Amino acid sequence: MAQCCRKGSYRSENDVNPSDDLDFKHHNYKDMRQMMKVINEECPNITRIYNIGKSSQGLKMYAMEISDNPGEHETGEPEFRYTAGLHGNEALGRELLLLLMQFLCKEYNDGNPRVQRLVDGVRIHLVPSLNPDAYELAFEMGSEMGNWALGHWTEEGYDIFQNFPDLNSVLWGAEDRGWVPRVVPNHHIPLPENFLNGSLATETKAIISWMERNPFVLGANLQGGEKLVVYPFDMQRPAISLTDSQRWRSNANMNEETWARIQRQRDGSLRETPDDAMFRWLAMSYAHSHLTMTETYRGSCHGDDVTGGQGIANRASWDPVVGSMNDFSYLHTNCFELSIFLGCDKFPHESELPLEWENNREALLSFIEQVNRGIKGVVRDVEGNPLPNVTISVEGIRHDYRVTAKVDGYTPQTRLCMVGYDSGATSCSFTLAKSNWDRIKQIMALHGKRPIRLVPKVTEVKTTAASSPATTAAGTGDGASAQNAERLRRLRIMRLRRLRQQRLRAGLGTTPATTTTTTTTTTAAPTTIPETERTTSWYDSWFPVDSLMTENPFDRVDFNS
Repeated sequence: MAQCCRKGSYRSENDVNPSDDLDFKHHNYKDMRQMMKVINEECPNITRIYNIGKSSQGLKMYAMEISDNPGEHETGEPEFRYTAGLHGNEALGRELLLLLMQFLCKEYNDGNPRVQRLVDGVRIHLVPSLNPDAYELAFEMGSEMGNWALGHWTEEGYDIFQNFPDLNSVLWGAEDRGWVPRVVPNHHIPLPENFLNGSLATETKAIISWMERNPFVLGANLQGGEKLVVYPFDMQRPAISLTDSQRWRSNANMNEETWARIQRQRDGSLRETPDDAMFRWLAMSYAHSHLTMTETYRGSCHGDDVTGGQGIANRASWDPVVGSMNDFSYLHTNCFELSIFLGCDKFPHESELPLEWENNREALLSFIEQVNRGIKGVVRDVEGNPLPNVTISVEGIRHDYRVTAKVDGYTPQTRLCMVGYDSGATSCSFTLAKSNWDRIKQIMALHGKRPIRLVPKVTEVKTTAASSPATTAAGTGDGASAQNAERLRRLRIMRLRRLRQQRLRAGLGTTPATTTTTTTTTTAAPTTIPETERTTSWYDSWFPVDSLMTENPFDRVDFNS
């Protein structure tokens, strides 16, 4: 006899009833806004509605945040985003995100442990419509009367997905000149000057601003017209000659792994990112969780299968584009972004929505869970305060990670972060101590960043037989200064100490010490203190001219001021 689940318990993490009272229909702008409001009222503790900007026609681009503390960025909790509706006539992604909002709200309230872990551990942002003007146009025609291009572009005629800054050319041009990473960084590449004043869609400006405000780690945009997942780079790089590649390898002083990766791309057909293995894993996590995406034996929507039966492809090798949202996200914000093409039918009939939800539900959840892979941590100073704008670099991408954290004003630190097979990200935090570099730069700036002589010129010191150590004179040229007199006094004291030590050693030794004796009738040869100027020590040029020879140069610099 079957046992009924007791009240308040959940059946299992993956046991989800497909008829969960979800709203399977197409929602226009007003219906979408009302649906999001209902979800927010049903789950006020884990949801928040906000807008990332307005379209060219003034419609708000609504987003829903789902988190245990909505509206707050929590330390150690990664930020994730799903976006849809870049092209208004690709309606399936819009409806899947609205269904995902309903699903997460209902399952969280019902005690689904998997959903509760997601909501409590990830700050999820869902934007169902990035091109609301174009969707309204496609919605009026409906799924049966619409065509392939109606509603694809914005009201201003832009394809939003391909309307982002071309940072690939900036990076690759700098690599050709050997400027990476010393002159041009290979991450967080800034926007080209005056780009926002150029030919840019209103919606694109809003998306860029939204990306910059939130520290997203992982994201995906849902599109239509094909069935596969594509990953960066989306743009092809023009082929370069072997001579040129050897030249900028020498200039950039790159390692063998980077050199081998770029050599494979010299024909311009494939563009791998340094994180290509990670991108492939992320793409496969969605494609292989989808119920039909890897069934490629039927071919693709427009010809033969280009994925090799895996359901994934590099965008540059499949259908290259310039200025894509994915490449921009990766190079400008360090967020890993992929494009998920949901099916051949861009605007399926409402009767097909339940089946499409079942095909994509597990994949949507599984992809969010990937944000907790790898390592995570916090960089603090010795007093426990978190440090902003820290650069994290990783070595040993194939196994355990040698991770370095560095920021201006602090001593860099490198540690080995071991990643196991347990679920969730491995903690890898840093505590940085303040360095003297800021003070050193201040000292250099005071002297115009010119070399500073550490040891001043010293004139000859002559000693006669009739003169005693107390009456030794020094030629001063322009006149003896108080500082020179003090220096000479110290030299005399040092000389007396050396003589005393020699006599003590001579008296204590078992064999007579070899000494040089002079009579009072002879005149000692002139003793010259040579002019010395160090050239090998890296700190020599940072100290003022009046440093004394017997002083420790660092005693004259207050690094704590």
